[in-house]
Amino acid sequence: MNDAPNSKPTPDPHHAPREFLLHLFRAAVDRALPLSTLGAHLPSPPKGRTLVLGAGKAGGSMAQALEALWPADAPLSGLVVTRYDHIPPRPSGLPVRIELVEAAHPVPDEAGLHAAERMLALAQGLGPDDLVLCLISGGGSSLLTLPAEGLTLSDKQRINQQLLASGAHIGEMNCVRKHLSRIKGGRLATACAPARLVTLTISDVPGDDPGVIASGPTVPDATTCAEALAILDRYGIEVPAPVRRKLEEGELETPKPGDPAFAGHATHLIATPWESLEAAAAVARAAGIDAHILSDEIEGESREVGKVLGALARATASRGAPFARPCVILSGGETTVTLRARRPGEAKGRGGRAGEFCLGLAGALAAHPKVWALAADTDGIDGIEDNAGAFVTPDTLARAQAAGRKLADHLDRNDAYGYFEALGDLCITGPTHTNVNDFRALLVL
Repeated sequence: MNDAPNSKPTPDPHHAPREFLLHLFRAAVDRALPLSTLGAHLPSPPKGRTLVLGAGKAGGSMAQALEALWPADAPLSGLVVTRYDHIPPRPSGLPVRIELVEAAHPVPDEAGLHAAERMLALAQGLGPDDLVLCLISGGGSSLLTLPAEGLTLSDKQRINQQLLASGAHIGEMNCVRKHLSRIKGGRLATACAPARLVTLTISDVPGDDPGVIASGPTVPDATTCAEALAILDRYGIEVPAPVRRKLEEGELETPKPGDPAFAGHATHLIATPWESLEAAAAVARAAGIDAHILSDEIEGESREVGKVLGALARATASRGAPFARPCVILSGGETTVTLRARRPGEAKGRGGRAGEFCLGLAGALAAHPKVWALAADTDGIDGIEDNAGAFVTPDTLARAQAAGRKLADHLDRNDAYGYFEALGDLCITGPTHTNVNDFRALLVL
């Protein structure tokens, strides 16, 4: 997906519903591109040096936006880590001032660990006249990994994989991540003292809490070791005995609100899920389609959320209530997928939460002739696959049956990718270079 704002005319929703839904998705993504939002939140250059540190799926585009917007005669240097293949093409003539490196997501790797170590080293020796600009976006939890004492990278990889498969919501996962890290949960901010720190962040979490986005490396953490331990126990995730003991005794506690290390720091949300949903709604209304935003904070099992929104769309399509037709029903948030145990010899399923939402939605819609839908992740990657999400159309079930695909079988195997790939209904955009989480649009005609 191109980083330039989408200037194409809006497709006719009645004659090209799939193209219309994709156009809404692009409008949502465009609203969250850093070049159009970052400038309003930049401080003035300091007396001393300006150091840039950052992590997240939008890290590459945020760094390039900062390079373009920061005064040419003001010093600027630093290090930002983003996901593999998520550095956008560099605009012609834009000088390199910030080093960009890549690492793995959603399971961390050595490259992310090395980037985190380098950032802590760069933060050493800063003074009160220096400024640190932290560019934070979703995905930073995995990309900025530095295990707590007593943990190895392989421990962190295992714990992360188990959390991802457990169905834990993002707040629970990041509570654990913060307490098992030497850089997250406000620790990067304390390492930058006594420099002034300004965090510029793109929200990918329900509620837009900076303490949850990328596990809040630069903001105080209100969660506790006891809460992290309870989450690990709830989902049956083991940690080495010495680390468990440290959690029990509070030795891995994070810096809390009120800590003087955060005095004078500022945090700015430069893009949020709600703003992106509003941008999509505005495009729909301009095309003569009423738009309703349910929420930007929807959580829960992806397939179950699909069933609920499917029931809402069916009621609207059949009775013209609770919404009048035609309309588009928009929502965001961060749903979850609990991976089912595989039977012996069964192939591993492929897909992420957007695809699994679409499986639940397709079953609930039961081939209703008036409803089309698109669910996609705004970073352009659904889970670890190459698609952003998938489309659901009135003939999805019929085409699947003709292709020998049973929806229930694919749900049992968490294999949304295989189901929609067989139908040609995957939504593939490539990395968008931003991330405001789930985007769902149900078009009722």
